[in-house]
Amino acid sequence: MIKKIRDFLASVQFEMKKVTWPTFEELKGSTKVVIFFSIILVVFLFVVDFILSQSVHALLY
Repeated sequence: MIKKIRDFLASVQFEMKKVTWPTFEELKGSTKVVIFFSIILVVFLFVVDFILSQSVHALLY
């Protein structure tokens, strides 16, 4: 069991050496894109929810 854990940790360490981490500028750019599209999605879902709730309200009352 201990040998399996050691082998796993060794393979994790080996794979982590292959990882290329983004620069700070790339990270800032990606963060801005994610925030921008999250806001667009929130606005879209709000509009769709509002329209659907008004439609259901009009049909039922």
